[in-house]
Amino acid sequence: MPGTVPGCGSPEAAGHSVGLIDRARRSAHPRLSVMPKITASSVAEHRAQVHRRVFDAFAALILDRGHAAITMADLAERAEIGRTAIYHYFRDMDAVVVAYASEETQRYVERLAASPAGVDDPAERMRIYVRQHLAMRDEFHFGFGPELFGMLSGEALVRIRDHVADAEAVLRAILRAGVASGAFDIVDEHSAVSLVHGCLQRRDTTPAALEEFVLRGLGA
Repeated sequence: MPGTVPGCGSPEAAGHSVGLIDRARRSAHPRLSVMPKITASSVAEHRAQVHRRVFDAFAALILDRGHAAITMADLAERAEIGRTAIYHYFRDMDAVVVAYASEETQRYVERLAASPAGVDDPAERMRIYVRQHLAMRDEFHFGFGPELFGMLSGEALVRIRDHVADAEAVLRAILRAGVASGAFDIVDEHSAVSLVHGCLQRRDTTPAALEEFVLRGLGA
């Protein structure tokens, strides 16, 4: 029997051990399919690639069957990694959802905030925000509704809400600048954020109609 791999408690060493086992199984059973290998120049890059596979698998499975029907085994199969290896990166589905939300939110906020940067007129900033939001909504797969919230632990829910707040902060900054300049007439900022984002989820109206409706609703 091979000796113990140094650092066997790490995800990378565990993945190495799983790889040895897989090769042994394929030798005994030639029909077993060979999973595509992940090639990386560093441990960090390897981990990032595994995370990306799992996140892409999660997004695809949400569209296929919804949150409640997804298991860790489903994710491992879709991501083409070992069913035991996935637990070296995510302890459970809560961890997958929170990590996925964190990455999606960071990318979303960075892109959403970049577009109106440098534009002083609040109404124009809001127009840009609306256009950018509509342009990105098919690319970013949040889908965090009551069905998903019901699956998560209290700790995970708190972390998810933090990500939602990060995404809302971009809109809040635009609204506050508009109110301060007199361009917007808003009684309740919280309600305004909810109403604007609610409008932007509509898919049965044109972007131009949504843009005009949001601006009129803000008193611009």
